[in-house]
Amino acid sequence: MGLRIVIADDHRILREGLRALLSNMPDIEVVGEADNGKSVLSLVDELQPDIVIMDICMPGLNGIEATKRIVHRHPKIKVIALSMYLDRRLVHSMLGSGALGYLLKECAYEDMIDAIRHVKINRIYVSPRIAELIIKDYLKIKRHADKTASAFSILSSREREVLQLLAEGNSPREIADRLKISIKTVETHRHNIMTTTGSKSIAELTKYAIREGITGL
Repeated sequence: MGLRIVIADDHRILREGLRALLSNMPDIEVVGEADNGKSVLSLVDELQPDIVIMDICMPGLNGIEATKRIVHRHPKIKVIALSMYLDRRLVHSMLGSGALGYLLKECAYEDMIDAIRHVKINRIYVSPRIAELIIKDYLKIKRHADKTASAFSILSSREREVLQLLAEGNSPREIADRLKISIKTVETHRHNIMTTTGSKSIAELTKYAIREGITGL
């Protein structure tokens, strides 16, 4: 039986291009596509693929949070991050969430195939430029943990979800309706997020969310 793959990316042209490339491999089958983080969670629950190729910046629920939830629900499913950003925070957050691979969107087709082969047997695979970045930053991050603390370590899962929705322009009422919680709870989360991150306005929260990879531009 071939490897069953789900592609998650909010750009249709990228999904279609990747599907076309992977269709050339006789032992690989793309069984589904998703254009946002919430959709890929439902798709994974339904299809139970072997591998998910995951964009990081997607609307509604980012790829880092989606990866964390997939790995928690389905430990045997492997995730390969696919991003246009060469950013150590995103790399560490994605790998820390359980992804076994991290590729830049500029990578060659052969790199994607190599990544799929590696994660299939539980081996980590990252683009060469990212491997160098990880090695250079590892000791620096350990020495300055308090200064480089990621949103994925200092905020709860619910706080990160509220942060993303705030940064994407949703009102407290819209967030409350979407998450099925009270407006008061949303306001409490917002207050805690701003206190924890040292943000003084929604604009600062938005910049923080973009910098941390919680949401895209």
